[in-house]
Amino acid sequence: MKRPELLAPAGNLDKLKMAILYGADAVYLGGEEFGLRVAADNFNMEQMKEGIAFAHERGKKVYVTVNIIPHNEDLEGLPEYIEQIRDAEADAVLVSDLGVFSIVKEVAPDLEIHISTQANNTNWRSAQTWYKLGASRIVLARELSLKEIEEIREKLPDEVELECFVHGAMCISYSGRCLLSNYMANRDANRGACAHPCRWKYYLVEEKRPGEYMPVVENERGTFIYNSKDLCTIQYIPELLQSGITSLKIEGRVKSAYYVATVVKAYRQAIDSYLENPEGYAFNPLLLDEIKKVSHREYTTGFYFGKPGSSEQNYSTSSYIRGYDIVGMVKGYDSDTGIATIEQRNRFFVGDEIEIVQPDRPLFKTMIVKEMKNQQEEAIDVAPHPQMVLKIPMDEPVSPHSILRKKA
Repeated sequence: MKRPELLAPAGNLDKLKMAILYGADAVYLGGEEFGLRVAADNFNMEQMKEGIAFAHERGKKVYVTVNIIPHNEDLEGLPEYIEQIRDAEADAVLVSDLGVFSIVKEVAPDLEIHISTQANNTNWRSAQTWYKLGASRIVLARELSLKEIEEIREKLPDEVELECFVHGAMCISYSGRCLLSNYMANRDANRGACAHPCRWKYYLVEEKRPGEYMPVVENERGTFIYNSKDLCTIQYIPELLQSGITSLKIEGRVKSAYYVATVVKAYRQAIDSYLENPEGYAFNPLLLDEIKKVSHREYTTGFYFGKPGSSEQNYSTSSYIRGYDIVGMVKGYDSDTGIATIEQRNRFFVGDEIEIVQPDRPLFKTMIVKEMKNQQEEAIDVAPHPQMVLKIPMDEPVSPHSILRKKA
């Protein structure tokens, strides 16, 4: 079996580095234009170059999203932007529009092209056509079962790569091709400005009874009729890989660095464990517990094992489940004194029980914060100020970029 790629979101440079350090084989990111996540911090060209260099130094890849559905005015400046991406040495661009595809072919013919999920690839003929035009990878639509993916794989040449989402938020519209945001909020989802109206609360109003708001279901708080649960497939790594998926994609460019690190690390361990011993593989349920410690909605397997039913929607709330807070990041560790330098992210106290997640260790360690000092070496009982730097004695050595978290 070809080693699969674990592909992580990178909403900014910090998240890119965390994704790489915690086990991603590649990341995808957006520039300041032509992508579909205007809510993400995104990358200017200097940051993109720095991120690509960081990844390449570690043998990892970077893909840049250019997957808007453009109107005429959106094409202005696009050829020059593609040239900049090429010169930054990105490994590929993701596109969804045939016009954008043609521009890439004209100005950067050696740049790999991946076809975005926005292009709604749901069958092997579509994938085959993109390949014949020059695409090296197809990001399949989310609305496919593993059986359908397996058939697509069988119909394509071996060199065609198939990428699929395996974790993260699900769009209620067909692979993200949505007009609801444009209609409700004058923000075009297909040009990167989705207002996520599918997460809003809706009532039913009859034309001749204005002001009488009836819930769509028997619930006084209203209903979230478009509100999908989050995708999670970490328990099904063997089935995903056996279907022919070559790149396992995590959604979440607007999520936190903690989310990226935690989810990437869990999937990395599950994939590596399976590849190490496919015949004797057994899923470690602690990995599912781990990814439940990031902010998330209830989980579903989406379309992979059949068409989702009513149980795949959350009709009562669009709120996230958040059981843990990140309280600090390790900036350095003195092996002689056993003291770590921490940058605070949320308030915590002496006496708190914290968990330590490290990029180079399995799962996490637990310890009690026995003491802490500020930068003036003064003993303090609480770290109250955002991003304040403090010193904490550790029970065991810790590496830079380790995460400290505690129960919310």
